[in-house]
Amino acid sequence: MAKLYFRYGAVGSAKTLNLLAVAHSYTQQNKKVFVMKPELDVRFGQDSVTSRAGLSRPADLLLGPESTLPFAQLTAYHCVLVDEAQFLTAASVEQLREVATTYNVPVICYGLRGDFRTRLFPGALRLMELADEISEVKTTCFFCNKKAVFNLKLIDGQATVHGPVVDLGSEEKYLPACSGCYANKLNLNWDTSEGLVAR
Repeated sequence: MAKLYFRYGAVGSAKTLNLLAVAHSYTQQNKKVFVMKPELDVRFGQDSVTSRAGLSRPADLLLGPESTLPFAQLTAYHCVLVDEAQFLTAASVEQLREVATTYNVPVICYGLRGDFRTRLFPGALRLMELADEISEVKTTCFFCNKKAVFNLKLIDGQATVHGPVVDLGSEEKYLPACSGCYANKLNLNWDTSEGLVAR
């Protein structure tokens, strides 16, 4: 049976670049890959999967809240790759589980684990629950050399935990941060009963 994989990492950890490298490897072996992403991700163009390094390829399918996967079509492919998987609905993740389980096509999802408030995205939560294999695409903190685990949001250059959870942006808005630098930049108390509380 094929597997459902979730490869997560903080912003700037080259998740999309990893996806594109896997797609290239399959293509070099004359194997067919099917690439999809959420339709709301329009940062680098509606129809393309693009890394911050500038590499890109067309998306074969854009996933919306009501999307149904073309199961019969996917059986002709050797692998399914999904970018920005944190923005998927639980239903889409469950369909991807079906692709791997019933149709025996490996599915590799790349995305963020948590939002800038350190809470799991719905798509990431369901992937954590359903994936056969979960691995981290690592990167270092923007401010020091420790491993980044959180995504620090900036508004006008200032760190914040306010604003909409889905707020697309790149380096001008989000930076990878270790737990210490994240708390320091936000001047936060870690109060698990109330969530993040700014001092």
